[in-house]
Amino acid sequence: MSLIFSRQCEYAIQSLIYLAKKQDREWVSITEIASNLKIPKHFLGKILQSLSFTNIIKSQKGLHGGFSLAKNPKDISLFDIVEVVDGDAYRKKCVIGFPDCSNNNPCPVHTKWKDLRDSIVEMIKKKSLLDVASEVTKPGYE
Repeated sequence: MSLIFSRQCEYAIQSLIYLAKKQDREWVSITEIASNLKIPKHFLGKILQSLSFTNIIKSQKGLHGGFSLAKNPKDISLFDIVEVVDGDAYRKKCVIGFPDCSNNNPCPVHTKWKDLRDSIVEMIKKKSLLDVASEVTKPGYE
């Protein structure tokens, strides 16, 4: 699990990368995605269902159904995905878990973490799903 994003968000990004790499095929089954990426199918179903309500992916039921990107992967940033799945909590949460950590009441690592977090936010705003998908060479994404 990442330090910043939830497991659900990690799986969402991985699944969308998979769909972006499969653009030659209109519909991809949840079974195919779950199997190739080693993601629990039931958990993935909930993630993909929630993404289908956000105009990031579309779904189609039936024998030849599945999931497909709703728009061009160059028009979907990693930030778009993270905001849909995790919201903005990752931008507000203290990295060491202090509930009252803030600019006015900082924890010992607040300032450094804020700088790192701001850099991460800028990076995920600039990285499109197409950028990431074109760079992925991990097994399962062929």
